[in-house]
Amino acid sequence: MCHGGPVPTAVSLPDDWPAHPDRSLSLNRMGSFDWDLLTGLMHMDVAALDVFDTSPADYDGHPESLARRVPPAEATRLDALVSSALKSGVDSYGAYFRIRCQDGTLRWTHSQGRVMRGPDGRPYRIIGIVRDATEELGHSAERLGLDEERRRQTSVVESTTAALAHARTVQDVIDALGDAHGLERLGSMGMVMGLVEAGRIHLVAEGPEGSFIPGTRYTRIDEQYPMSEVVRSLQPRFLDSAKEFAEGYPDLWAKISSMDISAAAYLPLIAQARPIGAIGLLYQDKDGFTQEERNLLVALGSSIAQSLQRAMLLEQEHDLAEGLQQAMLPRRIPSVAGADIAVRYRSARMGQEIGGDWYDVIPLPGGRVGAVIGDVQGHDTHAAAVMGQLRIVLRAYATEGHSPATVMARASVFLHELDTDRFATCTYVEADLATGVLQLVRAGHIDPLLRTRDGDCRRVTAEGGMPLGLSAEFGRLEYPVTTMELGPGETLLLCTDGLVEQPGTDLDQGIGHLTDLIRSGPADLQKLADVLCGVNDERGGDDDMALLLLRREVPEAPQGGGRLQQHVAPADPEALVSARHMIGAAVRAWGAGERADEIELVADELIVNALMHTDGPAIVTLRVLPGPRRRLRVEVEDRSSALPRRREAGESGVSGRGLMLVDRLADLWGVDPRGGGKCVWCEFVLS
Repeated sequence: MCHGGPVPTAVSLPDDWPAHPDRSLSLNRMGSFDWDLLTGLMHMDVAALDVFDTSPADYDGHPESLARRVPPAEATRLDALVSSALKSGVDSYGAYFRIRCQDGTLRWTHSQGRVMRGPDGRPYRIIGIVRDATEELGHSAERLGLDEERRRQTSVVESTTAALAHARTVQDVIDALGDAHGLERLGSMGMVMGLVEAGRIHLVAEGPEGSFIPGTRYTRIDEQYPMSEVVRSLQPRFLDSAKEFAEGYPDLWAKISSMDISAAAYLPLIAQARPIGAIGLLYQDKDGFTQEERNLLVALGSSIAQSLQRAMLLEQEHDLAEGLQQAMLPRRIPSVAGADIAVRYRSARMGQEIGGDWYDVIPLPGGRVGAVIGDVQGHDTHAAAVMGQLRIVLRAYATEGHSPATVMARASVFLHELDTDRFATCTYVEADLATGVLQLVRAGHIDPLLRTRDGDCRRVTAEGGMPLGLSAEFGRLEYPVTTMELGPGETLLLCTDGLVEQPGTDLDQGIGHLTDLIRSGPADLQKLADVLCGVNDERGGDDDMALLLLRREVPEAPQGGGRLQQHVAPADPEALVSARHMIGAAVRAWGAGERADEIELVADELIVNALMHTDGPAIVTLRVLPGPRRRLRVEVEDRSSALPRRREAGESGVSGRGLMLVDRLADLWGVDPRGGGKCVWCEFVLS
């Protein structure tokens, strides 16, 4: 609303005032309008259209068709006024504003409206008047113009500063100033911006599009260019006319004279008493700069310089933090026989917000491989430092041969004893690619996803324990192991929550969206990883993200050398179930055929006997022996030196059949002493 003019008085209107032409209104250069808010149509009588210098033939009933008569700044102000009236519940509003006549001149207009509301209080109609206020405001037009200009200048500073407040990169600053809204705020038709780099000015933005001048991308500070001059002198340079521009910088003017520039303002960008760059604003149809405009632009230059310096510091911090994060991630992923692996990491968008996300791939004895994905709490360099230590510890425990549950429990104790208040979520998978057996442990992390060979995808529900650090603090170090089989050609996906979290959605919705993307994604693993990361980048998420894809290759039938080993603790039913699952998957993968059931039965009998008749754990080993006739050997070690003996079955028939069963089903069997214990073994001829 234009301040400084007469305050419009309320007009009392009947509840259903008909929007028909009225002679008394027309004689007073006043017209009426009736705006249906439900349909968007607005009826205007001939007198109202005459106020807008518009003929009935040029008006289609939609307010938008009057846009060419209302300058953008006035239209924005009117829209805000009407919107406020509709939302606030007031019954009427009034405003003075200017319209642009067909001959290009501006004239004052006044509008008064009554808001009609239904029983529910919702507005459905506005009826009112519009009149020519030129004569009314004629005596105060000059004062109104000055006040309007002051308000416009204040608005320029406020709106530009608000736009720059969200800038986190140099490009954000450029976009805030150089897009259509930014140029409209500044009142210019084009902008150029350069940054000082090693004694030169690097042109990082120019506009409008297509206005770049060859040879000006990098210029020396001592060259005869206006941007170089303001950097040298630390003083603004205002060019009030095309003639002044041409006389001061003839070489540059010769290259840009076709742009019809009538005035230009070049401002140094100074931060902490040193120039970091310069900005140039180009104008058309402008006749010089008033002192108030010069003061305004100098103030804007200071604000732009502060925003630019902040963005440059944020970018430097981000580069430093990202370098730290990358240094703590594996430099390369080892080649793993029988697997195709893809990993990706994307840091948070800006500043030090890099977080503690990580991945790792760990080669293990016996052709197995460990896959890790994790996320340390927090988004700072401390989170990255904790991540680096935790990754090393997990790798050490895994390569020592500990079971997945033990690896996770020991890592939790380590994090708890570390001098930090951070916790971490993590998933650790130990995979035997020869058989496809996966042993999965989850510490407060999101579930993995499984992509089948035909391209379908599903969520793998795995029972989990508490996050690392917290489980040790609360004395709950139990981590259940989920055993599953990864078929040939199937892919396991591990990721951090940065890949699935989206604004306005919960975690389950994010995982569902990711599942759909995987189903429709390419078959090539590296391309699939790029697609998933690309979608994450498009969403512009502020969280960092880690991704690990593990695909089991389709193997050829092994002729020998396959080997699996598992530790089965006493009084641990889950370990026994996991061992049985491993044995079943192994004998199928190694082509045991019709002997598969016999091998599983004998192996299970030997494991149960070792657990029942000794005080310690059992270690079961399966391997394929090479030779003319392929043989599968099952070995079960325990800590007892007492040799097994064959017994007759008891009266109940429940016990005493173990060695009889082994003797009947195995082709060979025997017992070998092993240090303080023994190894019971048996062999089966496969071919």
